[in-house]
Amino acid sequence: MTTPTSDKYDLKRAHRDLYAPSAKDFAVVDVPAMNYLAVDGSGDPNRSTAYADAVETLFGVAYAVKFRSKRGLGRDFVVGPLEGLWRAEDPAAFVTRDKASWSWTMLIAQPEWITEALVGEAVAAVRAKGEKSALDRLRLERLHEGASAQILHVGSYDDEAPTLARLHDEWMPQHGLTFNGDHHEIYLSDARRTAPAKLRTVLRQPVRPAA
Repeated sequence: MTTPTSDKYDLKRAHRDLYAPSAKDFAVVDVPAMNYLAVDGSGDPNRSTAYADAVETLFGVAYAVKFRSKRGLGRDFVVGPLEGLWRAEDPAAFVTRDKASWSWTMLIAQPEWITEALVGEAVAAVRAKGEKSALDRLRLERLHEGASAQILHVGSYDDEAPTLARLHDEWMPQHGLTFNGDHHEIYLSDARRTAPAKLRTVLRQPVRPAA
């Protein structure tokens, strides 16, 4: 008897260099243009209802997209992890953890074949099951980060500060690099089921040569 094999597309396997970095030191990777479901917002993610609504809406639509892709196109895929772009007027706000001053775009990456029309169908299906406040803010966005420094952080989100300070104040200047986009985090662990000390998060910063 032949054991069936899964032909699901898995973003983390297709782009292993982007989703499985070393935790030992920063490395520069070339991030290609990729499509994402995206929702914008601002404020402390631990206190903002807008943040919780954005995450719930993203996953609701992501699974609806997966269902329609499998049923209508015969192409199945693994729903990717939650990701986030974080920005502040002063990058030091990430080191000081001044969360009230943060703005964010929460993301879930999509396979290349996912279209705006298919996302529109998924949004309509989710809306039909009950209104979600973030649906009107959801979009399909193409993001091209290019050269980016990244590292795997293991531990609490609030323990990221020393790593980010080392990136901003030591590693980037030593390598002649400066900021070239928003701070990007990829949440490989489910925070609802994982102890803070064991959370695995990719910390990524798009960079360019300093003038």
